[in-house]
Amino acid sequence: MPFRYRLQKVLEFRIRKKEEQLLVVQKAHQAVLIAEENIRKNEEEIEATKKNMRQADPMMYETYDNYLVHLWEKAEQLEAIRVEAQKVLDEETAKLVKLEQGVKVLEKHKEKHRDAYIEEEKKAELKTYSELGVTRFFRQSQERIEEEQEILKKLEEIDGGS
Repeated sequence: MPFRYRLQKVLEFRIRKKEEQLLVVQKAHQAVLIAEENIRKNEEEIEATKKNMRQADPMMYETYDNYLVHLWEKAEQLEAIRVEAQKVLDEETAKLVKLEQGVKVLEKHKEKHRDAYIEEEKKAELKTYSELGVTRFFRQSQERIEEEQEILKKLEEIDGGS
């Protein structure tokens, strides 16, 4: 009979949950990358605005200042979004780690049970071979005894007949 793990359905369920959580972690990581990209673009826009301000007409300085203030506020908002996305990523990663540990525990448990099963199968096989050996030894002993008795009878017949 092949090895059958009694908690296989639980193990498969945990593996499925781990894979689902891995997808959630990947989405959260993607959100962090998008937030970082938005911050980078905003910083580039700030630098470009500063550069253009140096070359602009002095009448436009106030407009540039207002736009820079707007970009700095936007940078703060984008940073807050990135921090929140990073926080979500960290939480989801922690959940993934717990799920992976649960899967590893069951896999170790399964492996121990498989080893115990194999060990029992080996013992049963050895017992069967041992029983076969004992039976064979007993049968051979009986055959030897019968052969010896036949030889003794033949000797007695020979001795008795002479």
